[in-house]
Amino acid sequence: MLQLHRARLPRAVLIISLVSFFNDVASDMVIPLLPLLLTGSVGGGAIALGLVEGTADAVASAMRLWSGKRSDQLGSGRKPLALWGYLLSNAVRPFLGLVSAWWGMLVLRAIDRVGKGVRSAPRDALLVDITPSHQRGQAFGMHRAFDNAGAVIGALLAAWVLSQPGADVRTVVMWSALPGVIAVLIFAFGVKEPSPASRSVSGKPIADDVTPLIASENVRSIRPKYFFYSHFLQQNSKLKSYLVALLLFTLSRSSETFIVLRGHELGMSASILLMLWAGLNAVKSLAAHLGGGWADHDGRLVVLRVSWLGSALASIGLAIASSAEVLVLVALLGSLPLGLGEGAERAYIADLSPDQQRGTAYGWYNLTTGAAAIPAGLLFGGLWHYAGAPVAFVVAALFGFSALFLLPNSSTEASQNT
Repeated sequence: MLQLHRARLPRAVLIISLVSFFNDVASDMVIPLLPLLLTGSVGGGAIALGLVEGTADAVASAMRLWSGKRSDQLGSGRKPLALWGYLLSNAVRPFLGLVSAWWGMLVLRAIDRVGKGVRSAPRDALLVDITPSHQRGQAFGMHRAFDNAGAVIGALLAAWVLSQPGADVRTVVMWSALPGVIAVLIFAFGVKEPSPASRSVSGKPIADDVTPLIASENVRSIRPKYFFYSHFLQQNSKLKSYLVALLLFTLSRSSETFIVLRGHELGMSASILLMLWAGLNAVKSLAAHLGGGWADHDGRLVVLRVSWLGSALASIGLAIASSAEVLVLVALLGSLPLGLGEGAERAYIADLSPDQQRGTAYGWYNLTTGAAAIPAGLLFGGLWHYAGAPVAFVVAALFGFSALFLLPNSSTEASQNT
């Protein structure tokens, strides 16, 4: 089923994927060590971790929507916005090694994620601009595969640095600046943004409920200024429904840092936890590569259903895991369905949005997933603290099953793509 013919993707897709690879090497030299910092010299616990990670993903939500819409307005402004986002994140991340209180970590992680907020929607829209519609699942699958591969290498590099005499967690954080600089340089000098006239178009009729939006360019003049954002979703009911399902799924998707925290509670060492982090992302990398092509071949919704169902079942498995060995096995197996859906999740946004409003659509996508991160982190961390890890994972699974039922049926997708 997954052994599919793959046509060659545009060279720019590979370059953007390499940027994400090096950026995630830098990021994932640091992120898996945050639970150890919070429970060690910085001070904190499950609730602090939930607050830090939830805020980190959600504080830049408004920036994600603004940057996507702004890249549509500028016409050829996707690359500069994305570049500034990469610069900001990689400039601030090494300072995480200098903080001495959990609130300082929260502030720095929030600034780091502002950079992510600025770059995410323009970069995703840029990927769609340069990729033919029949390869978008494959393109996002490759991008996510490189992204997760960077997380693997980042965790392994962190483990190697920690093994050196005199090295500690803060040493790892400072060395993370090097791959971050490489990511910024590759994006700055290796990515060429296509002109608006040469951008890839969907090659299919836009759904009836979004065509009025294309014709209403004067909507920009409507006041108040930000009425455009709600108007966009009012004109695209299919995208709005999908975003609601994504919001619920985000509430179900516990951060991998909680798996690290659970492993720490079960007595796993820092080096073993870094190896686990690398393994989780290695599985996701392979699955994302396969899932992207599968989504192009059999439909995005088919892959999403398999992905979300498997992720919910994995949360049940994590709830009953009572030993380090079982935790590792369930976590690795659970990364497979999660990775399978990463390309389809993003490619489906392009299917549901008009070509002229790609940046705005991806802004809404990143806003939705980011805005759900604070309540998800606080809820998960609070349940963990007051009721225990098993209860937190079971509630996450319930959110996942609920999101699954909100996905449209595959026949709707088929009719849309004809």
